[in-house]
Amino acid sequence: MRCQFCNYPDSRVIDSRPTDDGNSIRRRRECINCGKRFTTYEKIEAQQLLVIKKDSSRELFDARKVRSGIIAACHKRPVSAADIEQIVSRVEQMAYNSLQEEITTQKIGEKVMEELRKLDEVAYVRFASVYRSFTDIPTFMEELKNLVEEHESAHE
Repeated sequence: MRCQFCNYPDSRVIDSRPTDDGNSIRRRRECINCGKRFTTYEKIEAQQLLVIKKDSSRELFDARKVRSGIIAACHKRPVSAADIEQIVSRVEQMAYNSLQEEITTQKIGEKVMEELRKLDEVAYVRFASVYRSFTDIPTFMEELKNLVEEHESAHE
């Protein structure tokens, strides 16, 4: 593995352990040349999964796009990076566990909203407003009303 500090082409593994989610191996490495340490992650290459977009076009599933949408929804909210990564991991797992070669953006978006709704209601509303493309205030208000009713019934 090439050193990220001095670009030397070799390093030695100091420690290996599975990540918390069990989907990859975390390796602590030390550069043979400069002696600096860095971490790498080894992950099984998953099957290719195509995402069917609203316009019926298809592209490869990209967890980075899911992550960036969640990060935008959680901007200035008390949501940790670990929480975001857990949501991304669960969405990715749902997508690949469907055992289909294709999945719709609708299924992905619904899963993200389900996860955000449990984690942070404001982030959920932000994501839903973009994802569902609320075109008018009454539709948006209806969604907020449903959320308030669920919140109140959960706290009774």
